[in-house]
Amino acid sequence: MIDGVVNAGAMPALELAIGYASQRQKLIAHNIANLSTPSHVQTDVSPESFQQFLRAMLQERRDRADSAGGTTGPLGGDAGESDGPISLGPTGLRLKPVVSGGGVAFHDRGNRDLERLMQDLAENTAAFRVAVDLYRSQSEIMKSAIAQRA
Repeated sequence: MIDGVVNAGAMPALELAIGYASQRQKLIAHNIANLSTPSHVQTDVSPESFQQFLRAMLQERRDRADSAGGTTGPLGGDAGESDGPISLGPTGLRLKPVVSGGGVAFHDRGNRDLERLMQDLAENTAAFRVAVDLYRSQSEIMKSAIAQRA
């Protein structure tokens, strides 16, 4: 029963969004920290690739869902096993960063774009906060429902 409650609705998708934003924050911070390192090439996993991955995961859950309309059940299965930049394994969400496009190519073959990095940092932080706020809201609704039932 508890598995059905935890894996219902948006909770699994929000968990993935929080995990993605958290891991991407580390990538962005690494890029910022190595901005002046010779030959450093910035890497990232784009939000668009995460959105495609999440869309595939949700569609796979809908396809195997019961009569509840596709809103229950854990995310995973075949859609989570990907050779792309994002995959979901037994240990959780895994990002495989690729060289990020753009940036200024320097003579040492590094690419640097501080303004883009700062924009990515701000956007990723905002996405993380939204996902955490939504997750917290869903958790409070569940707590309230459990308290009313007891």
